[in-house]
Amino acid sequence: MKRLAFSSPLIIRALLVALFFWPYLPASAGNSNQVSAGEITILDGSLSPVSRITDGDQIRLRITLEENVRDPLPVKFTLDGSGPTMTNCTIPAGSDECETEPFISLGWHWQPGGMAASNRTIRASSAGTQIDLSTDIQVRPRPAVLVHGFSSSWEAWVSYLGPDGFLARSGLQGFAVGDGQVPGTMNTGSLVEPTGRTNTIAENAAILGETIANVKKATGAQQVDLIAHSMGGLISRYYIDRVMQERDVAQLIMLGSPMAGTDCAELPVALGLYLPAALEIRPSYVQDIFNRQITHRHGVPFRALAGVPILEAFKSPCTEVPTDLAVSLKSVTAILLETEQMPVLHTELNLSQQVFDGFVKPLLQTPPGGYPQEPDPSPVLPERERLQFTRVFSGHIQAGSSQEITIQIDAGVAVASFALYDTTRSLAVSVRGASGNVIELSPENNGLVVVDDPASLIYLGYGFQNPGPGAWNVSLLSTNETPESGADYALTAYFVGGVELNAQSSTLLPRVNENVRFNASLDLGGQPVDLEEAQAEIRGPDGSLEALPLRISAGQAVADWKPRAPGLYGVTLRVAGLTADGAPVERTAFLSVEAQPLESLTGLARGLSAAAILAVGLLSAVGLRKWRRARAP
Repeated sequence: MKRLAFSSPLIIRALLVALFFWPYLPASAGNSNQVSAGEITILDGSLSPVSRITDGDQIRLRITLEENVRDPLPVKFTLDGSGPTMTNCTIPAGSDECETEPFISLGWHWQPGGMAASNRTIRASSAGTQIDLSTDIQVRPRPAVLVHGFSSSWEAWVSYLGPDGFLARSGLQGFAVGDGQVPGTMNTGSLVEPTGRTNTIAENAAILGETIANVKKATGAQQVDLIAHSMGGLISRYYIDRVMQERDVAQLIMLGSPMAGTDCAELPVALGLYLPAALEIRPSYVQDIFNRQITHRHGVPFRALAGVPILEAFKSPCTEVPTDLAVSLKSVTAILLETEQMPVLHTELNLSQQVFDGFVKPLLQTPPGGYPQEPDPSPVLPERERLQFTRVFSGHIQAGSSQEITIQIDAGVAVASFALYDTTRSLAVSVRGASGNVIELSPENNGLVVVDDPASLIYLGYGFQNPGPGAWNVSLLSTNETPESGADYALTAYFVGGVELNAQSSTLLPRVNENVRFNASLDLGGQPVDLEEAQAEIRGPDGSLEALPLRISAGQAVADWKPRAPGLYGVTLRVAGLTADGAPVERTAFLSVEAQPLESLTGLARGLSAAAILAVGLLSAVGLRKWRRARAP
């Protein structure tokens, strides 16, 4: 009895120790969390098991053990047994399985370096517990949808399509909007019928949405890559912001897309061509209206390439430099996004093997982990620095005839750069300077460039450094290539230096029949210039043209106007005056006003007040003067 009494406390103590350390004993000591067998199941959106997916599909993972666990068991899943955890779940105490939240399998078809990985292994593990379960999955690459730009069509992507195209040679499937593989054709302007109405960005974005839905149906993919050229980037942004219901775009890849518009659009606008698309790529529309409303990305990464082959202003007909001839680097980077640069012209960005191999292909082959869920960036309202343009001279030249245009260049102009738009691409140009001498234009001395692409926003460009002040005469001459019906043309020039035009409207988004006030003034070195004449031309949503004279008083030109129908209006303000020494000067500003139906005016539209717009105009003028002072010797 004494021996038993002596032993009882020891037995009790041993039992207490055993109970305390029981959860921490290794599996070999009888831990019920030891895993001997089980399976991983891959589930699609309807929770059905699958063994084959397309890169970008949304899936869940379920792990099931052969026996219940006594304590909660956290499980993590990795791809091919390496890299960071891609998802996880916890098996509850007393259960034998758990299921992850849905997640997107982006990049699963690719390994680093662009190597395809058609078969992947998913592994499960848990810290402190021996789980060695895996399952294999076949992964197809997701398709790419190609979005063309202004006055273009699916044929802009011929280098990407077909069995010998860039995409097929990389093991990828491509669908250009309008190529007939699936239904859906955008209208950004027809070269056959340039005066015909185009779709709006919103209308084309809806068609892009139908195309994406049809591509998903044809391929079984849940996500696509969007590759957009030029205006196609604006259409894609609108789709992602306003049309896309659930995320079905893995990434947006843009080539020379004008995130701040392009002043080259003023040339077809002056002829009433490709409307309203030409109005929708004006800088005043893209920066002041579109970018303030189309801001949501829904997690889609935006990537952009800027063409920068032109670095000297006199070689750039209608944009600031660096530029790809039609869209400047500053325009491409006007919103927050990752950007790269290549010295490729705008018309070649969608055709270039260099662009595909060096920029597009590496993005299409991004491996897992390379698709961050990017939040919407904070709104950025950069200082507006409008280029200073002459009027846009437009007209028609009969076969066998010519026309002479006089452009006044004022003192202090450091660069004068000219752009000609010719629907037939057949006219010749002769330039006589203020000295009276005919100037032999050349690529080296004047940046002479001829663009024989019917979809281009310019046909011919040239420029001058430190041009002599006075009257410059430009002769437009028909040639043997000019058709019997003649040629329509639009000609303009922008100046760096000299007189500045400041112009604005009281509101950007008026209601129908709401009064809009336009005002403009000229100054030279901060001093006002006496105004002699001011005129506005307002291009309506239907292509109609309305003339509106401005009242001149105390150095300001002012006019009031009311939109009679909803839609986008392009406003061209032309102001002429005399400098203190009596020299004639003239400048033109291009504004945009989008009239809202009374019943659909949004809070955002009301928020774009007259005070805000005036502030933007003032910042533009101040920013431009600071830039010029900084460049002054």
